[in-house]
Amino acid sequence: MHLEDLRIFCLQLPGTTEETPFDANTLVFKVMGKMFCLTNIELFESINVKCDPVLAIELRERYFDVLPGYHMSKKHWNTVILNGEIVDQQLLTWIKDSYDLVVKSLTKKLREELANR
Repeated sequence: MHLEDLRIFCLQLPGTTEETPFDANTLVFKVMGKMFCLTNIELFESINVKCDPVLAIELRERYFDVLPGYHMSKKHWNTVILNGEIVDQQLLTWIKDSYDLVVKSLTKKLREELANR
């Protein structure tokens, strides 16, 4: 996966914005102001995605390149190493799952606002 592929995929998801709130190298994708994916723009060696806590552990056990979230809640976030071992389609599925998980956690008002976009 290339950085531009990640950007295109994330930005096509409704209500998504991209920001660099932490530093100039950390690109963060948010839905309605809540993070669902982030990466280092300069290195682009990994992505962080939100994950169901039980599934997060299962994925770490199943895939060598899925680790507890770097600088994130280890319970809710995974870091996925982008070295080609995990196919792009699987990465896109995990990104969409992260997006959906964050949308579910939004307030009713924000979910309605998102649905009306």
